[in-house]
Amino acid sequence: MTTIQTGITVEACIQACLDCYRHCQHTALTHCLEQGGKHTEPAHFRLMLDCAEVCRSTAALLLNESAFATELCALCAEICERCAQSCERLGDMQDCQHHCEYCAETCRQMAKAPPSPHHARRTGAAHPHAG
Repeated sequence: MTTIQTGITVEACIQACLDCYRHCQHTALTHCLEQGGKHTEPAHFRLMLDCAEVCRSTAALLLNESAFATELCALCAEICERCAQSCERLGDMQDCQHHCEYCAETCRQMAKAPPSPHHARRTGAAHPHAG
């Protein structure tokens, strides 16, 4: 298991992203659609689907050891945080809110982490923010 300086493992971040993807996708398409009303207002509903998609994409880039993974982690953290806030405002969505908050935190930590030396050597790429 690869451990980053922040203490989080890449594998833990991938798992958090996949869990958040599953919960946002499922909650949007079951709970929110069944509840209707404010749960299906376009801004909230789109945010949940955006959150699910960015989490899925972030997990994929992390699995691929992409040079762009840390940058996508930063965006994923922002979207997850906004989704958690939206879920909290609506209420009755604590499970989805919890997964979004946890994913946001793990992605935020991953976004601060430097790329692994192994990955940089293998690809010959330098981190875009290296200075």
